[in-house]
Amino acid sequence: QVQLVESGGGLVQPGGSLRLSCAASGSISTINDMGWYRQAPGKERELVALITSGGHPNYGDSVKGRFTVSRDNAKNAVYLQMNSLKPEDTAVYHCNALVAITDPRSFTNIWGQGTQVTVSS
Repeated sequence: QVQLVESGGGLVQPGGSLRLSCAASGSISTINDMGWYRQAPGKERELVALITSGGHPNYGDSVKGRFTVSRDNAKNAVYLQMNSLKPEDTAVYHCNALVAITDPRSFTNIWGQGTQVTVSS
């Protein structure tokens, strides 16, 4: 019913930029925090960026100063602008959101299917 769909991943050279998009679809009452996580082969999943419903962002230490997270509440969407990309940014990036489907007080943690970002020369 409710799902997150990511787009914008791909192959980019070091120093390049990508913009990821994630949109929630379905019957949604409200969306609380939205964010991006990533996981590289053999490594644990890590927080990339999180943004509250009020627009307050938080970033993982490895991406501070390079990535910018934003959201459009009218579109139920969250975005991740990635600049100055490094090979170590290579990972599958997953969108995440806390979504209230029917009861506006009861949130469900929703994950997108993931989009591959590869940074290589």
